[in-house]
Amino acid sequence: MTITVGVLALQGAFAEHLKLLQAASRSLVAKQPQTWSFLEVRTQAQLESCDALIIPGGESTAIALVAARSNLLEPLRDFVKVHRKPTWGTCAGLILLAESANRTKQGGQELIGGLDVRVNRNHFGRQTESFQAGLELPFLSSVDNIEPPQPFQGVFIRAPVVEKVLPHSDSIQSGEQKKEDTVIAPSRQPENIVAQKAMSDHVDVLAKLPGRAARLANRGLDVAADPDAGDIVAVRQGNVFGTSFHPELTEDPRIHMWWLQQVQEAVEKAQSETTLAVDKMVN
Repeated sequence: MTITVGVLALQGAFAEHLKLLQAASRSLVAKQPQTWSFLEVRTQAQLESCDALIIPGGESTAIALVAARSNLLEPLRDFVKVHRKPTWGTCAGLILLAESANRTKQGGQELIGGLDVRVNRNHFGRQTESFQAGLELPFLSSVDNIEPPQPFQGVFIRAPVVEKVLPHSDSIQSGEQKKEDTVIAPSRQPENIVAQKAMSDHVDVLAKLPGRAARLANRGLDVAADPDAGDIVAVRQGNVFGTSFHPELTEDPRIHMWWLQQVQEAVEKAQSETTLAVDKMVN
């Protein structure tokens, strides 16, 4: 079985993701045989051939605009929210995968959705405020085979954070729509029982960057965030994964390795669930 992973190639660091995906797959195949195929996604046909997708860092507004002009925006929403296929967004990709994004003028940003979170765009300030920080990522223990795993050097460039984890309900859109300078993703429902099982009714916080917001605030930067959330920089909800930082701009393939493991598990589980559903219909 070949698993096909696409990288949305409309704008941003898609080539860097492809490079690390290749490196990650070589390391994984050395441990467990699996055939992988990676491709740049620019059309609906290419998207439909994918089992999983990465939405790279870049300019979220530009990616959304090009996707809309390329008639890809609705297929992307179907991919993530209707079919619930594994999807990972980095930086701009995290913004696009959020159900709500603030510091955004109405009509100035389209969202795909899939993560029940509100993101704060450009949370850490301007391009000149970019930085790197060592991150504790416990989920990488399955890759490092040690506990705790080695810190991951996160690259933050005009990075967003998850300002708030939102309750999983049909009223997310109506509640968030009332907030000023906030845009929301359109609601979509999973297509079948297999897609429903790929969902989760809660968001797992996988990484935080404690204290960074407070230090930047002391320097006079506008980085106000929900005090109950802190600087959340990695989240997962079912098959959808998002990071504020740019793993693709490092030489470290561990997050890509971990994510490919999740993709393989998700694809195998979906195939098993589909087979069971067909057997029940036949019998």
